[in-house]
Amino acid sequence: MISMSLGQPAAAQGAVFLTPSAPSSAKPGGPAITQAKLANGLDIVVIPDHRAPVVTHMVWYCNGSADDPLGRSGIAHFLEHLMFKGTKTNPQGKFSELIADFGGQENAFTSNDYTAYFQRVAKDHLAVCMEYEADRMKNLVLTDEVVAPERDVVLEERRMRTDSDPSDQLNEAVQAALFTQHPYGKPIIGWSHEIEGLGRSDALAYYDRFYTPENAILVVAGDVEPQEVIDLAQKIYGQIPARGEPPQRTRPHEPEPRAHRLVTLADEKVEQPSHQSVFLVPSYRTAAPGQAEALEVLAHLLGGGQTSLLFKTLVMDDKLAVAAGAHYQGTAVDDTRFYVFAVPAAGVTLERLDAAIDAIIARVAALGVNEADFLRAKTRLVAEAIYAQDNQATLARWYGASLATGLTIEDVAHWPERIEAVTAEDVKKAALWLDKRRSVTGFLLPAEPAASVENDAESALIAG
Repeated sequence: MISMSLGQPAAAQGAVFLTPSAPSSAKPGGPAITQAKLANGLDIVVIPDHRAPVVTHMVWYCNGSADDPLGRSGIAHFLEHLMFKGTKTNPQGKFSELIADFGGQENAFTSNDYTAYFQRVAKDHLAVCMEYEADRMKNLVLTDEVVAPERDVVLEERRMRTDSDPSDQLNEAVQAALFTQHPYGKPIIGWSHEIEGLGRSDALAYYDRFYTPENAILVVAGDVEPQEVIDLAQKIYGQIPARGEPPQRTRPHEPEPRAHRLVTLADEKVEQPSHQSVFLVPSYRTAAPGQAEALEVLAHLLGGGQTSLLFKTLVMDDKLAVAAGAHYQGTAVDDTRFYVFAVPAAGVTLERLDAAIDAIIARVAALGVNEADFLRAKTRLVAEAIYAQDNQATLARWYGASLATGLTIEDVAHWPERIEAVTAEDVKKAALWLDKRRSVTGFLLPAEPAASVENDAESALIAG
């Protein structure tokens, strides 16, 4: 690849410097994925789907809440809001009105490891989407008059979604307990007292560092031809100068956990108690070959629907719970989470439910799993991957999230094959990661009525 440095002549900047890949396919008959890179460092992924004249256009930036500077939690999410405040060419609201006139959709989202912006429109409007995203990649206009009110919007969002929701408060506390050093322990939206201190200079510094072509991935899925998309991207995004090497993610490693932690939250708003356990496990990026896939199968076996071990044992057989499940959050830059959750049946304590969950996990680690259940879980996982090819937006998110967390096109394309290769013994070994000492358990409980607490205190004084 020929690199293009800042300040080259306009004629050179207009030249096509690309490294397109040979198309690959996730499954025979699946979409052919084409990858290319512009000279300014922008990665391009094209996923053709010619069934309808529609296109999904996404720009992924390889930064998220885990890249927030120390003491500035929430800045990645805050900047996501501010990216809609406009440029000189596209004042605030202009592009949104245009997308609405097209009958299209647009939005954005922030995760621990990435921030993404997307539009879904008729294919004739792809160039308009590219022009807008390229414009705000380099020409965002921020003033104190814009920043301060939007900070209040984010604070209100936090009050509405987290501060007023006991289950979100518990989850926030559990994450902070699980990640004692790593920034995954910070909430994506940020801590309130740190959001309050975010200003225009913080947003611009973060924007200048991360919103560069060499830190971005363009994903286009839909009724398009790969070379046409690449040529259009070169014409529009290729004019953005490179800033140098992409920013390096320097994150502290989480120390090896040695003690189980229990976090309990009682709140008067809670009507139904609930249980969650979160384990520190490898992600697809940090795992040894085959480990992440085995954890994926294990999660499906333990908690993937009404045929799973947790549901059949806790809900159907023992009547200890009314709901139960598990989930592996494998798409992450660093070590990640494995969730186990349940809602107790009437009269069942969370302690009893917790012991029952421990027993199920211990049995899998010691004895393995039923062969029929094991084969069914793998079949369903592979089927879901195939069904995902039926939705261009889902495919765009799948590839975008994978590449933004350090995986490759080949990693995604061959994922079904790697799931097929998982053995029952691999799953048994994967269950060893669900060691109680690697976890934080969260109990969500209704608060005792104040009158009851006062009466208990009076009774204790009388008895004493």
